Amino acid sequence: MTDVKPLRLYELAAADDAYRFSPHCWKSRMALAHKGLSPEGVPWRFCEKADIAFSGQGLVPVLVDGDAVIADSFRIAEHLEAAYPDRPSLFGGDMGQANARFINAWVDGTLVPLTARIALMDIHAHIDPRDQPYFRESREKRFGRTLEEVAAEGPQRLVELRQALLPLRLMLRTQPFLCGAAPAYADYCLFGLFMWARVISRTELLEADDPVRVWRDALLDAFGGLARSAPALGA
Repeated sequence: MTDVKPLRLYELAAADDAYRFSPHCWKSRMALAHKGLSPEGVPWRFCEKADIAFSGQGLVPVLVDGDAVIADSFRIAEHLEAAYPDRPSLFGGDMGQANARFINAWVDGTLVPLTARIALMDIHAHIDPRDQPYFRESREKRFGRTLEEVAAEGPQRLVELRQALLPLRLMLRTQPFLCGAAPAYADYCLFGLFMWARVISRTELLEADDPVRVWRDALLDAFGGLARSAPALGA
């Protein structure tokens, strides 16, 4: 096996360090677990950009793997695949990597904006008070309205999110995971979204009889219940 080097993963945290809620950080956390790696999780907040200045940018996740510093969840997955080839594959080859890139783009481009509107006020309420002015200013600039006005759309966005998951429901009729018989990185790209909502919001994204819940529960229990055991408001 490849020698295990010290690993650190900088993750977005709420006011309480225990609540790590970024969907992108959860993609990386699950990818690391898939590879059998257990990084030191370093809590990070929006106001602490100086703490990750060494990465050359101001967003998390940031993975420190020995001398390597990698930002961006997909780039972290690509690094893990290249650096630990003797461990379980995240992609299963070039075609799987290309498909995972599409799933990642679909989640980030379609589902994340809907979920952001659903969880907006929960996020604001639970982040560090030092982060709240930045969060309000940046999100109100992004949406062109106050947080409260955007959050008022939450119920409608929840309906839209559930409708947008129809392709996943259809696929789950024939296989248990996006990647087939077992989960891999494409699954984690989507699962990160559900962990985002689970950790920081009390709004349930899925109806009780939604077959997507079976898929989500299987990933909550993966890797010894790594995700299920994470402190969460919606647990």
